[in-house]
Amino acid sequence: MEASRKRVVSHTPGSSNSGTGVNILDEVNSSAVTGCDGSGERFKENDDFCVKHNAETDDQLDRASTTSPAAANAPPLGLPGVMDAEGRVDESRLRAYIVKNGGVSPAERGQVWRFLFGMYPCSSTALERPLLEEQLAVRYQVMKRKWQQLLPECVRLRLNGTDAELVAAVKYYEQRKKKAQQLCQERREEVKERLSFLELQAQVLFERFTFDLEELQEAIRIIDKDVPRTDRDVPYYLGEGSGNLLVLREILITYAAYHPEVSYAQGMNDLCSRFLEVLDSEVDTYWSFSCYMDKFSRDFRADGLHRKIELEAALLKELDPQLHAHLVTDNMDRLTFCHRWLLLGFQREFEHSEALRLFEILSCDHLELISQQVDRAHYRERLARKHSLEENPTTEPQAINTEFTFELFICAAILLEHRDTLLKCRNEVQLIQFTSSLQGTLDLNSILKKAEGHFYNYCKRSAWDHLNGRCRNRKSKEDQFIHQLRNLFS
Repeated sequence: MEASRKRVVSHTPGSSNSGTGVNILDEVNSSAVTGCDGSGERFKENDDFCVKHNAETDDQLDRASTTSPAAANAPPLGLPGVMDAEGRVDESRLRAYIVKNGGVSPAERGQVWRFLFGMYPCSSTALERPLLEEQLAVRYQVMKRKWQQLLPECVRLRLNGTDAELVAAVKYYEQRKKKAQQLCQERREEVKERLSFLELQAQVLFERFTFDLEELQEAIRIIDKDVPRTDRDVPYYLGEGSGNLLVLREILITYAAYHPEVSYAQGMNDLCSRFLEVLDSEVDTYWSFSCYMDKFSRDFRADGLHRKIELEAALLKELDPQLHAHLVTDNMDRLTFCHRWLLLGFQREFEHSEALRLFEILSCDHLELISQQVDRAHYRERLARKHSLEENPTTEPQAINTEFTFELFICAAILLEHRDTLLKCRNEVQLIQFTSSLQGTLDLNSILKKAEGHFYNYCKRSAWDHLNGRCRNRKSKEDQFIHQLRNLFS
């Protein structure tokens, strides 16, 4: 039991913590292991506490509006060989399963995403996770309340009265908040005492954090423009669900407040709404989205944008030099029309449910799984050559460019499928018209199959080029050795 608790400490999703100066989730996991007072006495008093706590999670802080009930009492994952009897997840098997099977079922997607995107440590057990959930909920509420107290005028979304659906959304959201407050008042004293201590810990943790209020207000201004336009045709945000738009707003503002080097950029609302829809929890969405952004926030900056486009151009040149030459002319501005596809994971190009499935496939680092096997093969090869007479074995050309992530192959598959149409485009306007015509029309299974084919052909061709290069290098060294022998005996 104790061994399984200690493993949680090593989990560090959102570890950069971007500006707070402390590792929030490290401290959360550490206190989840030792108990609320940091001494470990809670577990010494009663080793069955975790079982009791699992039943008490319905009383969690603001649970009605922050954490989905399904997250608290989630059944074991029904994926063969992925979760053990105590609830630990084999991350490599989980990713491999998603890639091999083209995603997971909608019923298991919420729980899978909590592991896939790093909110839950894969090494945690089913008994440990409710503690982690509780502490994350308290931390998030403290973080949100801090910026709301500093900017009270920004707590409510400003309405112009012309959007009746948005006015209704605010009404539904306020009703939800009242229900959450009622649940808070009905908590048992034991739960209140525990949450009060967790809240005190969180207040101490964030007391030293300061905001750039001017920058944050500007981020809120942009968020308030983007959120009302987010996924208004998705059932999760329709009717009473429109109140989820206000939940999305608070998640994005909280993220911008505590990640000033990233803040907010257009497109984050579309990504975050995807997490909120699947996880159906404000708290879980915040932490999962933060973990995702720790890895991909660069894509929302200018240097990340240019790097992604350059990689797509390089891949397209490998796959179809003629189409590459046509699209990278001065009039075409080097494939920048593909950036929205790559930034949002092709969210609008596929039917909504298929876009969710593609997003989890891309998040499994498809090429990384393959490149790990390649790296192991290279390592064994280097060991075999360790005592050989080759002078610089590490200078050989890399067989596969591991920066060519699978999303780039998806993008290339779309471009190649519409090759004839693209070759007829003569300017940026025609390219924009082309991309607009694709929205919601692509078949995911067909594109996945073609992208896999392009990936396989690229790897095969790269491997042959790599082997041919090695042969040429060896021949060159042999010729140089023979030339030196001739000089010696001449």
